[in-house]
Amino acid sequence: MRFARDGIPTIAFLVLATAAFAFISPVPAVVMGALTALVLWFYRDPDRATPEQEGGFFSPADGKVVEITEAAYPITGPIPEGSGWQLSSESKAIKVGIFMNLFSVHVNRAPCAGTVDYLEYIPGKKVAAFAPKASEINERHLVGLSTAWGPVLMVQIAGLVARRIVCRLTRGETLEAGQRYGMIKLGSRVDVYLPRDVKLAIKMGDQVYAGVSLLGAIER
Repeated sequence: MRFARDGIPTIAFLVLATAAFAFISPVPAVVMGALTALVLWFYRDPDRATPEQEGGFFSPADGKVVEITEAAYPITGPIPEGSGWQLSSESKAIKVGIFMNLFSVHVNRAPCAGTVDYLEYIPGKKVAAFAPKASEINERHLVGLSTAWGPVLMVQIAGLVARRIVCRLTRGETLEAGQRYGMIKLGSRVDVYLPRDVKLAIKMGDQVYAGVSLLGAIER
């Protein structure tokens, strides 16, 4: 089993602590062993093969689809000059909200191939991530991709108990569909904004998996 690199320090500490307690007393060793097992489960990062589908958009996160609506791209900062990610004030997208619970794989993946042309961090609250208002008031990190099919926006949103959003991208970086780009530690949410002409393949309540579940596709 592969583990997210962001969890390696925590995993290493717990493994060493469990080994140390094993020489002291079996009871704390068992407790630490159980905690280590839970942390290992949380930081699991299984290898996945993203299907090849032209015009396809895949889930950026494991979880449950809790919102499908038409919405404006929620950017607040200026778009850098020379960026291929250009939007007008009237630009709209299909928004898909995915709630990740404590037992989900928390590594996030790119929904499609594209170039990172927009990055924005917005501090905020930590209300329950399944609530629609979480998209507007919670701490979040935005990643805008320029793609062959139009602008795509991924939004990592901190939840009620999420303590840290991890995003390792830089502007100008190129991503492949299904490529890992970060994670959210503990329960959280990822919203993805897709071009309006996408034909959705999912519905409310569906369980989806990062990098493998098709959210929708554009046929041209």
